[in-house]
Amino acid sequence: MIKFVTALLSSCMILFAYTDMDLDGVDDAIDKCPNTPITDLVDATGCSVRSLVSDQHFDIVMGVAYSQYNYRLNDKTDTWTTTAQIDYYNNNISLQLLTSYYSSESDDYDDSGMNDTTLAAYYQYNLTPDITLQAGAGIVFPTYDAEYNNNDADYIGSLNLSYQTDDYTLFGGYSFTYIGDDDVTYTGSDGNTYTIEYQHVNAFNIGVGSYVSSKLYASLSYYYSDSIYDGVDAIENITCYGFYSIDDNWFATGSYAYGLSDTTSDNYFAVRIGYYF
Repeated sequence: MIKFVTALLSSCMILFAYTDMDLDGVDDAIDKCPNTPITDLVDATGCSVRSLVSDQHFDIVMGVAYSQYNYRLNDKTDTWTTTAQIDYYNNNISLQLLTSYYSSESDDYDDSGMNDTTLAAYYQYNLTPDITLQAGAGIVFPTYDAEYNNNDADYIGSLNLSYQTDDYTLFGGYSFTYIGDDDVTYTGSDGNTYTIEYQHVNAFNIGVGSYVSSKLYASLSYYYSDSIYDGVDAIENITCYGFYSIDDNWFATGSYAYGLSDTTSDNYFAVRIGYYF
């Protein structure tokens, strides 16, 4: 019995001689960083080397839009578009998948189907605490059912710059789209021969935004883009945009654009709702 009690006391002394309050595997007697998170890897002195928690997030966004122009047809038609978007965020890197379904209707035209689908990647550089540069690249997959079976993949590159002041955000961006669609020559109903020629697209935008409240962000911007068709006037509009944070997960966006050129929808409306997790 005496031997058992002696052994028990000895083991208790050993247990009490080793303490590790932050559970990092380093004795508190030599732990130079005593309050490291349990999700961190530590060195021999108990200080963090790397966090095992990655800042990864997703969101899913669904929406509907109305315009008075079909840019694929290059014609004035009432067009409803349903959009689905998935975003992935990991620190400064983000990925985006965007697809949509359209329905166009005019006095002599009625059509519906898939638009092209875009997969893009972005990397954000924090040049200074107030200035952010975002570089992006993407592929536009030909999910649109082209009448002449000439729809091929397009490729996008973009740069976006923003400057944050105490009250406002100034932003601007440029993108270049390499159009892969093949030119088409066809005979019209009048017996004449016509050619549809495509061109690569330059686009840019510039604007200003501000937080109206802790939950509502609003912006006003100017947008310019070449048409995908050679010889067709550029697309120009003024856009009002709003982002509303419903709670920690749900959010909603809305936008209105007023067309400034004949090849632009006179009015464009869009509403979307998303879930962030």
